[in-house]
Amino acid sequence: MNAALQELLEQLDLEQVEVNYFRGVSPVERETRVYGGHVMAQALMAGLRTVGDDRLCHSFHAYFLLGGDPKAPILYEVDRSRDGGSFTTRRIVAIQHGKPIFHMEASFHVSEPGWEHQFPMPDVPGPETLPTEDEHRATYLDRLPERMKAHHLRDRPIEQREIDPPDEIDPAPRPPFKHTWIRANGALPDDPRLHQCLLAYASDMSLMDTAVQPHGISWMSGKMMGASLDHAMWFHHPLRIDDWLLYAHDAPVSAGGRGFNRGLIYARAGQLVASVVQEGLMRPVKPKTPG
Repeated sequence: MNAALQELLEQLDLEQVEVNYFRGVSPVERETRVYGGHVMAQALMAGLRTVGDDRLCHSFHAYFLLGGDPKAPILYEVDRSRDGGSFTTRRIVAIQHGKPIFHMEASFHVSEPGWEHQFPMPDVPGPETLPTEDEHRATYLDRLPERMKAHHLRDRPIEQREIDPPDEIDPAPRPPFKHTWIRANGALPDDPRLHQCLLAYASDMSLMDTAVQPHGISWMSGKMMGASLDHAMWFHHPLRIDDWLLYAHDAPVSAGGRGFNRGLIYARAGQLVASVVQEGLMRPVKPKTPG
């Protein structure tokens, strides 16, 4: 397990400060705003801490309201909306400096049998055949602005191996489809709740990139302001994020300064374990006029 994953696990072990109230912190290297997946993972963990051991999350719907301050703790307030015989509902609000920055509606369900079907997993190369993240970064590191190198070279809790990745500095327009293998950078405990929270964390890492692809814009160009606006996720089966998962993305539309993105997440053996939908801000940055 690398240091970044160990740090994330420690930050998911939220401090309970009162009944229904939990405190979380952010990684120290964040300078501008808290990563959205980090808030989602901590909010989901806060909700799970108030739910019986007989049920896991089956879906959540979340909105990002304000950019989080990485230098300040985040307070998570859990509203116990409903406790049913087979379903439990929670509303989790993340608060900083007296204001809500994020809220999530999450539903939890006992394990039940039923009819099953799924879309088949795409036929793509396996992760062992692809360059590692470090190998991919080496292909553009010499063209990366000096101020961005430390951020790109840092350890990460989740490894990504993208199939046919674009040029990170000067991408050519391409269709809005993408396939990425993801995996935690180390072995994890047999705790299904932890694996759900870590997948929520990872699900925000590359989804928005898909809507940007047809427009040939690099995140480093300064031509676009981007941010996650909302995020919904459904868990279909138990999963392990310390084994490779295939994240299949598409982006049916971008309009109104927003991009709409979808993701299907498959276990290595082909089982569809989770689905994701997200809309993100894609606001063109107006050039500054002299004077």
